Amino acid sequence: MAQRFGGKYSPSGQKPEKGTPSAGPMNTARVTPVGLRANLMFVPAGVLLLSSVFSGAGAMALGLIGAGVWTGGAVMLREGLKAEAAYNDRKVARRPALPRKILAAVLAAVGAALAALSAGSEPLLTPLYALAVGGLHLAAFGMDPLKNKGTEGLDAFQSSRVARIVDEAEAHLASMADAVKRARDRQVEARVEQFQATVRTMARTVEEDPRDLTAARKYLTVYLLGARDATVKFADIYARSQDAQARADYLALLDDLQSNFATKTETLLIEDRSDLGIEIDVLRERLEREGVHLDRNL
Repeated sequence: MAQRFGGKYSPSGQKPEKGTPSAGPMNTARVTPVGLRANLMFVPAGVLLLSSVFSGAGAMALGLIGAGVWTGGAVMLREGLKAEAAYNDRKVARRPALPRKILAAVLAAVGAALAALSAGSEPLLTPLYALAVGGLHLAAFGMDPLKNKGTEGLDAFQSSRVARIVDEAEAHLASMADAVKRARDRQVEARVEQFQATVRTMARTVEEDPRDLTAARKYLTVYLLGARDATVKFADIYARSQDAQARADYLALLDDLQSNFATKTETLLIEDRSDLGIEIDVLRERLEREGVHLDRNL
């Protein structure tokens, strides 16, 4: 049976329900850092595995070990790219504790050496193959971030606390994104992405000034944990029954949470500006007591 098209701008269209994201460019999309090049690193391991099956016992053993090493290197590369993307997304970040991309290059070099030996290569030439593969790997994918970013002048202990809280918040957001996919509702997924963007704005604000952690900690832990649990529960219910009331209630919850997070973030920014103004006034008074007079318009 034919159905008449109706929408927000149709003559007899209905207004979109509360919580539905408005039409417009989606600036909350996050591109996965793992691209085709990284996924292709699994191909040599598969080729080596297949070719080793038809070789002798010694060559097969070396080939199987080499395939396993190459697979481990490909997995490590994927994790390294994800860690690098998270590092680049933040204005304040610490270098990864484990240099995964460098380790992936080492594993690629070791795998190349084992593959060369399994193919009957001269032992003296094997290190050359390993160095070439390791160098090409680093040239193609680069190295891990080797220094902290934006941590100058920040208290190390407080920065560590902030990093831990932000990592927990990112884990909760990832759980929300995974759970809401079970509902198979693209509009709800888009609404969750908008909420995630608001939460990440607060997280970046706290990273830039760790003194805000005390005020924002409850939002990034307790409230966000509750949002994750609510998302999991909604996804389970909606996937089974397509309950419209549950969907409306969940979207209303996201509206309230996003509004509260955005308001709190704005409050943190206002407090930061107030603190800066106080510090400037104190500095001016000290300079004036020393006989240095500054232009008030500066």
